[in-house]
Formats: sequence, C-alpha cells, structure tokens
Amino acid sequence: MFKNILVPVDIAEVDVAKPGFDEAVELAKLSGASLRLIHVRSPVPYAMNEYIPAEYYETDEKAALNALQNIADGLDLPKERVTVVSPFGSVYDEVLKEGERMKTDLIVVGSHRPNWSTYLIGSNASNIVRHASCSVLVMRLPGAPMPSI
Repeated sequence: MFKNILVPVDIAEVDVAKPGFDEAVELAKLSGASLRLIHVRSPVPYAMNEYIPAEYYETDEKAALNALQNIADGLDLPKERVTVVSPFGSVYDEVLKEGERMKTDLIVVGSHRPNWSTYLIGSNASNIVRHASCSVLVMRLPGAPMPSI
C-alpha cells in the first residue's frame, strides 16, 4: 500500500505531531513502509547573520537531528525503516521538496484546530494538503475543542 511515509514534526510542539507519527507508524507496520521524520528549521533573517555565532547553524542542526532521533528511537518500527532529516527553509516548501525527493506515497501531518489566524493566512498543514503530489493525512489532537467563530 505505502512504501515511503513522511511525517513533519515541530520539535517545539511534539504533542501536535504525536497523533500523526502514531498513525504513520501503524500504517508503516501494515504496509512495510519506511518512515521519515522531518523538522524544518527556520533560517535566521539575513540582517541578523552578523550577530549569530559561526557554529550556530551546525549546533542547531545537530540539536534538531538529535531531537528527531530520540522520537524515532521511541517508535515501534525497526530502526532501519526510520530516518530523520532537518533542512532549513519554509516548512511546507521543504516538506514538499523532501516528499518529492524520497518519492513519498503519504504525508502524515499533525495540525492544530483551525482558528482565526489560520482562516485568514493559512497554515503549514493546509499548504501541504493543497500542494502535495501524494496523499496527505491530517491528524488533530484528540478531544481538542473547535474554536468558536
């Protein structure tokens, strides 16, 4: 059914991604798929680069990859079927690029409940859904109340 499943994870809000990677693990088990966790790091604004220590980018990447690997190590899948990656850039753009690179069959993304800001300016999850060339499964936190509109 699936061969490659991609799961975006914001390491600052793992609870939002947890329903997504839990579901992705179950789907990977059923279909023998490989799973890739991706955390997209935001680039530092160009004007701030002169104030950033030279080792910042390497340290930031290592920290993100370590956090993702800790999540991957806790998943109920063989270690050789789970990989991690942490590029810089726009979240939805980098997720879509990684999906194309690894020939993803499914993207499983966690999402907050919609609120006024996401209705007005959109969200990463909605951009991924609109522009992905594969199926996308959006998982929300169970029991989260819908916002009043």
